[in-house]
Amino acid sequence: MEKITRQIRNNIFDGLRLEKIYYAGELGDVDFLGRLFDLRSIPSYDPRFKTADQDIWQHCENNDDWPMDWVFSDARFNLLNCSDSTYLSFLCETVHPVVRPDVFEASKIVSHYNDQLARAGWRLIESQKIAGRAVFIAQRTTEFHSQIQRASTVAEKLSSNWMQAEITRIQDSIETDPALAIGTAKDLIESCCKSILSQLPNAEPFQKSDDLPTLSKKMCKALALVPEDIPKEAKGAESIKRTLSNLASITKGIAELRGLYGTGHGRDGKHVGLEPRHARLAASCAIAFVDFATETYLQRHKGC
Repeated sequence: MEKITRQIRNNIFDGLRLEKIYYAGELGDVDFLGRLFDLRSIPSYDPRFKTADQDIWQHCENNDDWPMDWVFSDARFNLLNCSDSTYLSFLCETVHPVVRPDVFEASKIVSHYNDQLARAGWRLIESQKIAGRAVFIAQRTTEFHSQIQRASTVAEKLSSNWMQAEITRIQDSIETDPALAIGTAKDLIESCCKSILSQLPNAEPFQKSDDLPTLSKKMCKALALVPEDIPKEAKGAESIKRTLSNLASITKGIAELRGLYGTGHGRDGKHVGLEPRHARLAASCAIAFVDFATETYLQRHKGC
C-alpha cells in the first residue's frame, strides 16, 4: 500500500510553485526527465511528433509555451499517483548536485520535502557527496528519527542553537559517518549540561577543563539527580538510586566510546570504526539523557 498521499504530493509541488523553484534546476526539461524516464518510449501529445522527448523539447525549449510546473500534472509521468519509489526518485533528482549545484537552495528544498514526507514515514537523507555537494536518497523514518525530533524540541526549550546544530549533525552523519555521530553525541550531552548549569544561579560553575563525567555530575547535583539525594524511606528508593546511577553511567560510557571510536583523535592504519547501529545507540542514549535532564530542569527551575 502506497503511503505518500496525493495531498502530500500536492503540498510538495505547491511549495515549489510558491517559491518559484524550477524542478529541473540547471538542466532543461528533456535532460532532467531523461535521467529518470525513457522519453523515447513515451508518446507525444503533439501530433507532429512521435515521442515525448521531441514533444517536450518543442514546447519547453523551442517555443517555451508550457508552464514551468507542467510535469507535475502530466498524465504520462503521473507524479500525483505513481508509486512511492518513482515519486521519491523524482524528488531526489530535483536536488541532485548536477541539477541543483547551489548547496543552500538544495538544503532548503530538502527541508520542505521532509516536512511533508514525515507524515508518510519518509525523509530524504544524504548518502554521499559529489564535489562537496550532497546526493540524497529516500529513507523510511524510524523510531530513531522520532528521537531526533524529540531532541530538537528539547534544544528549543533550552533556547540552544548550538544543541540544534549538533542534533542536525548527528542526524546527517548516522549512516555516512558513524564516528562523527558518536563524537557529536558526546558534544550534545556536554552542551546540554553547560546550558542548564549556566541557567541555574546556585549551581557549581563549570570550568573549561571539566570533562563530560565531571560536567554531568555537576548538573545532576544541581538538579538533585544524584543517588545521595534520595531519602532511604522513599518508596522504591533503591530502584530510583540505581536508575540515577545508570543515568550518570551514560555520560561516562559515551565519553569512553567517543575516545575509542568517535572523532577527535588520530587513528593508526589498523583502526576499525563502528557501524551506524552503534552510532544510533550512542545517539539514542545521549538523547535520553538530555531529554530527562531538560524535563527535570524545566519542572523544578522554570522561571528561576
